[in-house]
Amino acid sequence: MFTESFPVDVIQENYVRNVRNCIFSIVYPTPFKSRVRLVAVSEEVLENILDLDRSVKGTSDFLQFVSGGKVLLGSVPLAHRYGGHQFGSWAGQLGDGRAHLMGVYTNRHGERWELQLKGSGKTPYSRNGDGRAVLRSSLREFLCSEAMHYLGIPTSRAASLVVSDDDVWRDQFYNGNIKKERGAIVLRLAKSWFRIGSLEILAHSGELDLQRRLLDFIIQEHFPSIAMNDSNRYLEFFSTVVSETANLIALWMSVGFAHGVCNTDNFSLLSITIDYGPFGFMDSYDPNFVPNTSDDEKRYKIGNQANVGLFNLSKLLQALKPLLDPRQKQLFTELFKTKLGFLGENEDDSYLIAFLLKLMEDTKADFTMTFRHLSEITEDELKELHIPEEFWALQDLAKHKLFSEWVTMYLLRLNRNKGDSDTKRRTRMTTVNPRYILRNWMAESAVQKAHLNDFSEVHLLQQILQHPFQKQQAAEKAGYSLRPPVWAKDLKVSCSS
Repeated sequence: MFTESFPVDVIQENYVRNVRNCIFSIVYPTPFKSRVRLVAVSEEVLENILDLDRSVKGTSDFLQFVSGGKVLLGSVPLAHRYGGHQFGSWAGQLGDGRAHLMGVYTNRHGERWELQLKGSGKTPYSRNGDGRAVLRSSLREFLCSEAMHYLGIPTSRAASLVVSDDDVWRDQFYNGNIKKERGAIVLRLAKSWFRIGSLEILAHSGELDLQRRLLDFIIQEHFPSIAMNDSNRYLEFFSTVVSETANLIALWMSVGFAHGVCNTDNFSLLSITIDYGPFGFMDSYDPNFVPNTSDDEKRYKIGNQANVGLFNLSKLLQALKPLLDPRQKQLFTELFKTKLGFLGENEDDSYLIAFLLKLMEDTKADFTMTFRHLSEITEDELKELHIPEEFWALQDLAKHKLFSEWVTMYLLRLNRNKGDSDTKRRTRMTTVNPRYILRNWMAESAVQKAHLNDFSEVHLLQQILQHPFQKQQAAEKAGYSLRPPVWAKDLKVSCSS
């Protein structure tokens, strides 16, 4: 499909170079040299997206394909050329430095999915990299992309995770401490892997005809509401991406998710979450939360994601500011109104939300569990300021001298919900406020066990995170809704993978 629509790199040898006048380079994955083990699959992805029976995971052909050892008949593996602004500065050519697009599949629902291996070897875009990914980061991507899907947030999906015995050397925190880790590959899927940087590299290189071809292709394939004969189709496209990106970032914020590395090459043109690296979910509420140890300037702190989104969107159209209508600006407020159980309109809602977030900031209250506990506690318990021990996040919040004032305002606002009841309110709120997220300490626990070839926690988390809004016995037993352990505060993640 892509090789028919666009010119490909005229050089087919696999060495690092500056590539021009194409969208893709043809390059085959590099198989692992050692034993390969399939450690996790998403059966839902296999069955509902790839139309495969779950038994396929036990076959040699499947293992060969998802580990880069076999290419399907008729498939031409590709690496995508793109550029990007990284931490605010133009970084030039970037591209798929360790990823291979293995094919495009149209399933029984008529959905078109692009299959990509990540960690599958060097490409012309590898720069100084070895083309590999390690178990630590691959496991985090596999779990979090699936977790985000079940939270209802647009995202790429993960079909499988394999680990090898190949040695991969990484300086995880860029401090000179190089360690040997095991190589791993994720088979990940998206409706499209085109990102803002896909268009940026062509604009910066002056390849405007190719940029038009790519943009028209993207609009025709993925934006059916935009007429191809509309002279304003690029403006319509931009306006749509602005709206949907604003929606995505608001959704990130609503579950306390920080992407960690919001460069333009990591921002999808389809406004889905892609390229999971040093992400993190907030534990204690902190608008300055930075999950990425490489982000010294805190450019990508959680409270700055909307501003970074605006910066990235301005780069998309080579314009100074994006087009936001009032509805888009209200998305954040609307999502938090839903999280707090409000119905209808009230002029004080924005103040109530800001008031709560300030209390959470001052008390370092846990972001996820504060909203979840508000979803579970009764109005009578709140009215009496009697916070049962199980609602530990609200107990932290209650230490603030203004907590009772906020509760009074909150209960008055709930009383203005027409035709509502306390039971309806709690039921409604528990469907939008998750009880379980992939906290860094949970991922780290799974990573540590995985290093010892124990993948039990990977599988447990995979199951738990498929139903983040439902209370689950196994999750409670594992402590996934309790206070994060003390050692979690010292956890660090970086771009190293």
